[in-house]
Amino acid sequence: MAEPSAHIDIRIATYNIHRCRGLDRRVIPSRIAAVIADINADVVALQEVIGSNATNPGHAAELGAALGMGWVMAPARHLRGHLFGNVVLSRLPIRRHCQYDLTWGVREARNCQRVDLAAGDNTVHFYNVHLGTSLLERRHQAVRLAAIVRDRRVEGPKIVLGDFNEWTRGLATTLLTQQLHSVDLFAHLKKRRTYPGIFPLLHLDQIYYEGATVEVRKVELPRTRRALIASDHLPLVADLRITFAPPPPADNGLGPHAGRSRGDSRR
Repeated sequence: MAEPSAHIDIRIATYNIHRCRGLDRRVIPSRIAAVIADINADVVALQEVIGSNATNPGHAAELGAALGMGWVMAPARHLRGHLFGNVVLSRLPIRRHCQYDLTWGVREARNCQRVDLAAGDNTVHFYNVHLGTSLLERRHQAVRLAAIVRDRRVEGPKIVLGDFNEWTRGLATTLLTQQLHSVDLFAHLKKRRTYPGIFPLLHLDQIYYEGATVEVRKVELPRTRRALIASDHLPLVADLRITFAPPPPADNGLGPHAGRSRGDSRR
């Protein structure tokens, strides 16, 4: 009898923190940390994060320390001498991380951050994305991103989340929805717009998945007073149940010729 498949219940979020600059134009990393603490997510994908420079550890380290979470950064470029890019915060152990270049032409440097997290004996791959603001740029990046996520050499559940900068259902959204499974925000939220924070007009943030059975149990768009002012985006939060494929049957060591006697030959 096949063993039952293992699963994990996990709370995830994507949040463009806009360099910790709120709509009141004040840069307050502790306020962003408080918003994230209120979310109480296991894994948080952040975009527009200021990292370290030669003398300052930056916001990424400050947020990780304030929240007591592991973190890893994928810088896309430098901003006023600091590293600048995507960060994943995680309560799960980080097994591996890497990044893929999504830059198109002479546009602003962009990347996709991949972080492999331990879920018991299994691994969940998170892809943290911040696409460009140009239509043609996003189309190029969507094709590249779909190829990255669907790479068969990377096995197991894959969660793709971030700021896709797609104001309407454009080419990038259409392509990614065809290639990946999309978390249907319409089925879970009455208010789905995430930008700008205090009076959201646009829906820029998305969550996709691939390579696993994923049950979307709940989706939230926190609209607390603090979340509405802390950044120009609202965080998008989802509770998922990820079911892992059962392990292959154990090899009994007899090999492909099991059942034959030593002298048996078939020609």
